[in-house]
Amino acid sequence: MSKIEHTALHTEAADLIAAADGLIIAVGAGMGVDSGLPDFRGSSGFWRAYPALAEAHLAFEEIANPATFRRDPVLAWGFYGHRLNLYRNTQPHHGFTILREIAGHLPKGAFVFTSNVDGQFQQAGYDEDRVCEVHGSIHHLQCVDGCDGAISPADDFRPEVDDSTCRLLSPLPRCSRCNNLMRPNILMFGDGDWLGQRSNAQRRRLEAWLQSVRNPVIVEIGAGNHVPTVRWFSETLGEPLVRINPTEPEIPGRGVSIPQGGLAALNGIHAALTARHFFA
Repeated sequence: MSKIEHTALHTEAADLIAAADGLIIAVGAGMGVDSGLPDFRGSSGFWRAYPALAEAHLAFEEIANPATFRRDPVLAWGFYGHRLNLYRNTQPHHGFTILREIAGHLPKGAFVFTSNVDGQFQQAGYDEDRVCEVHGSIHHLQCVDGCDGAISPADDFRPEVDDSTCRLLSPLPRCSRCNNLMRPNILMFGDGDWLGQRSNAQRRRLEAWLQSVRNPVIVEIGAGNHVPTVRWFSETLGEPLVRINPTEPEIPGRGVSIPQGGLAALNGIHAALTARHFFA
């Protein structure tokens, strides 16, 4: 697609945003790519990020699984400890700032719906009460056995990981109530033990906000079909959709399909909004 064609799509998206009173930011793993984060698309991409797991022929679905915390907690926490450190040390790219600036010029602001567990929106300065992390957050922990439904921040857990083996070197985190193993408060594959009340509370706040917005627009970024939670959410709202995805940009209804990465598309949309004096 040519630069002129991309610019036309950015202008269409800017028109939808300028006519809205609220912004729904729907985000999948592709949003973090411009920040240097892996998106785990396919086994080859996952194994490039974690060569020790490639050597063991462990797929993402196997390591991101509560059974691994019971079978080999040092390996499970090697993987999640590495991710926790990575997300803590990653600076969110400029696209996060662009979306926050757009939200600041809409009467109802914005609400984030994301399947990502990385906490990048909070790190980029978004209001915690305007973020719905539908699959949980790596920055929160729970007991592997539930332990009265308690969810606690992971702030005091500082994992040390041997990257060559993907195994935890520091002590395993323990539940302060029962001394059992702690795990991330993340919805994993085959997970019947996830405590969802934190995410459920976020979803209730999102639903209340949606009731207050009369003419929202959805900007969806980096949400694929492999785990289609975000795409389902975007498509069922019935609102104009700006879908930004370099490989799967098709939309079923009204809106704009932009076949670009998140940062490139958001820069283009920002330029189009600036040209129409949206930020004035």
